[in-house]
Amino acid sequence: MTDMIELRGLRALCFCGALPEEQARPQPLEVDLDLDVDLSVPGATDALEDTVDYAAVATEVERVLTAERFTLLERLAQRIAEVVLSDERVRGVTVAVRKLRPPVPQQLATIGVRIQRKR
Repeated sequence: MTDMIELRGLRALCFCGALPEEQARPQPLEVDLDLDVDLSVPGATDALEDTVDYAAVATEVERVLTAERFTLLERLAQRIAEVVLSDERVRGVTVAVRKLRPPVPQQLATIGVRIQRKR
């Protein structure tokens, strides 16, 4: 059985895209994370220091979104995975990144990528 910490719907403005207008102004993106973490110890102790602090994870992911620039969603997702996996307690992570206003002529609600990375 796999334990997960889920973070859903983290939104921030980010410079991400291949088009000049996407690099000229930030656009809204949304991130979902699934962190593969052993939750048996914090499940028994009820102690924050025994688990991954999801508020700290959200802060770091938001920093990546707002402070760094990307051309591809693929690279942005990889960078988020790198940051999340820097915590040794995280065995793996699934990162989903969506553009909330994709620059395409079709009517799409979102466009995005989903990656899985493991230690």
